[in-house]
Amino acid sequence: MASHIGKLPVAIPAGVEVKIDGQNFSVKGAKGSDSYIIPDGITARIEDNTIFFDPKDEQVQTRANHGLARSIVASKIQGVNEGFTKTLDIVGTGYRAQMKGQGIEFSLGYSHTITVNPPEGITFELPNANQVVVKGTDKQAVGQAAANIRALRKPEPYKGKGIKYSDEHILRKVGKAGK
Repeated sequence: MASHIGKLPVAIPAGVEVKIDGQNFSVKGAKGSDSYIIPDGITARIEDNTIFFDPKDEQVQTRANHGLARSIVASKIQGVNEGFTKTLDIVGTGYRAQMKGQGIEFSLGYSHTITVNPPEGITFELPNANQVVVKGTDKQAVGQAAANIRALRKPEPYKGKGIKYSDEHILRKVGKAGK
């Protein structure tokens, strides 16, 4: 019984070059290049600009890695072709961000400013002082960089102040009742 996700083929878009050498997978596209080692027990083959994944045996670990390997390969292809972005909104009076070299300097209501430098392969953009865009080719690295920025000042439930994802909805709580 193979994975339902693992059975799905991965289409290779135009302008993307894919090489599979045994368990080594490498991809090159407009935004950069990346590689991945396919777990043992799974074979990948290319036919007509499509990648197919086949489990060699039916062990539980192979079945678990079958869908995971397919998902990772698909995200690496999407990353070098289109890239990934996460947008964060800064909400609160006096809360803002500004570029400082490659990094960003945040004023978040603390007694000091906080400077965040981008990890390798990640870039930051500031469309305005209250919005940060994290871009890169690695889905996991983009998500982790955005989560690290959000952790600087998580949104609070009473006024919604803090750093939140642009598509995140903050559940608001009612404050103290008046007299």
